[in-house]
Amino acid sequence: MTETEKQSRRELKAATWEWLSSNIDRLEDGHRSVLDTDERLGRYIRQVVGNPDGHNLYEGLAVRRFFDLLDRYAWDAEAVRHFIRFYETVKFSGVNGRQRYKMTPVQVFQSASLFGHRRPDGRRLIRTAYLFVPRKFSKTTFAAALAAYDILFGDSNAQAYVAANSYNQAKICFDEIREVMRGLDRKEKHFRINREAIFFRNGERGSLARCLSSSPKSLDGLNASLVIMDEYSQARDTATKSGADLKNVLTSSMGVRRNPQTIIITTASDVLDGPCYKELEGAKAVLRGEMESDTLFAHLFMPDVDDEEDDPRTWAKVQPHLGVTVQADYYEMAWEDAKLSHDDRLAFRTKLLNIFAVNEKGGWLPERIVKPLLGGFDIDTLAGRPPCAVAFDLSVHDDFSAVAYTVWEATSKRFLSHVDYYFPEGALKGHPNEQLYRAWVDAGHLNLCKGEKIDCRLIAQHIIKRAKTLHIVAIGYDAYKAQELRNILANTGGSETLHPYSQTNGSFNLPVESFESLVYDSPPKIRLNDNPINSFCFGNCVIDEDGMGNKKPYKAAPNRKIDGAICVLMTIGMLYTHKH
Repeated sequence: MTETEKQSRRELKAATWEWLSSNIDRLEDGHRSVLDTDERLGRYIRQVVGNPDGHNLYEGLAVRRFFDLLDRYAWDAEAVRHFIRFYETVKFSGVNGRQRYKMTPVQVFQSASLFGHRRPDGRRLIRTAYLFVPRKFSKTTFAAALAAYDILFGDSNAQAYVAANSYNQAKICFDEIREVMRGLDRKEKHFRINREAIFFRNGERGSLARCLSSSPKSLDGLNASLVIMDEYSQARDTATKSGADLKNVLTSSMGVRRNPQTIIITTASDVLDGPCYKELEGAKAVLRGEMESDTLFAHLFMPDVDDEEDDPRTWAKVQPHLGVTVQADYYEMAWEDAKLSHDDRLAFRTKLLNIFAVNEKGGWLPERIVKPLLGGFDIDTLAGRPPCAVAFDLSVHDDFSAVAYTVWEATSKRFLSHVDYYFPEGALKGHPNEQLYRAWVDAGHLNLCKGEKIDCRLIAQHIIKRAKTLHIVAIGYDAYKAQELRNILANTGGSETLHPYSQTNGSFNLPVESFESLVYDSPPKIRLNDNPINSFCFGNCVIDEDGMGNKKPYKAAPNRKIDGAICVLMTIGMLYTHKH
């Protein structure tokens, strides 16, 4: 997240709580009958409004959105009470055996949001819910209650499906559903309960619940009324399928249902290029009012932009069940472990702080260092034709290509690096990073070239156009992959500036160490253009050090591209060695 984005979130949070605190008395008076549905509903709302430091931006936005929907839709208090009574009647697993639990205020708010809002025809308003919660939030018991409730009180032919990225994960939730149903029918007179399905006996109802994790291709003919996606953040996009395929097959079967619901209950993970990460960004946009979707409910628990990961106040903000379903000292002990290893630090961030993150083990520059470097300049509006080094790294067909432009800004005494990215349109379908790249294309961060291979003429045109406003003193390239573009530029009069750049560790040691010095200076002496592919590339770098101590970045994994970082380093190397 760039500093501009961070400031936007700070301002939005301040404005959200100012609105809530200024209007809470009016809202409570106007919706007294709604808040009387359960006293814990009003208690939760008061807790959020009265303690902005203890609740994140999106929690506050969810409360504001709750009242906004009340102003426009009807309310069914009895439906909410009925589900709460059911939840508090059945027994769930626990450290002391199976027992009943009272809903916490935050769970009452979630239940009220799922069941209370009604369309003019009486149907439930909320069709899709994202419950983005940390580990040990009681999400398994809540999901099990939803599924059991749908079997018993939903359509007479209800079909509740629990799905996950793996069979074992899906079974954890489904096994809890089985035990809930066994607790209601110990002798199984009414239900037939087996390893992967629950049915009514004797045709009393046609309802069922099933556990799924199989290929979407084998799931034709379903008629889902409730879909629970457990740990959806682990779903990955691959060359052969989207991580959202199973969810899409299930949700597309809901057409005949009056009250279908899809509940995504998940904790963060290290899968930043899967469907969950992108869908949660969409849910955040809805909460911020940038997109409209009245049928969506999102309750997202995470730190705010300025929260420190070692601060107990952050832990309490992220985990509202701290001291309830989670031991009060659990986070403190986990943080002590997190300081000992990269793997434990990643687990702490993803599972307890509920932050999407990748392992920094062996990494060069962590995301928290690179992201603040993004933005703050426009390469095309710089005055005075400043000296500029250009570097390009081309992938002919199989992936994106990068072109970096780096100038020295004398007034601020810092480097400014702008990177453009290109990808052949014909190679997009089926690519391992297809979903991620399509999102970048839609946002204007990745340029598509027509055809099956990279368009060197298009890239040359862009470089030549930039030469009108920048004084290009050197153009570097990998001699093994750049002959076509090099020839085009040479034929347009740029032969004297073209120089092959050796890809050895020795050639990259100077720019690597120089870049580190620039980045960690205070303030940093380099800025990158505001493009998330930049932080993606630098975040994918691991440093290789040869026997002479020379360093060069390499990609951490085959699909973790680093071309943008390589190009920036080449330009830094050329500017440091350029003879004025």
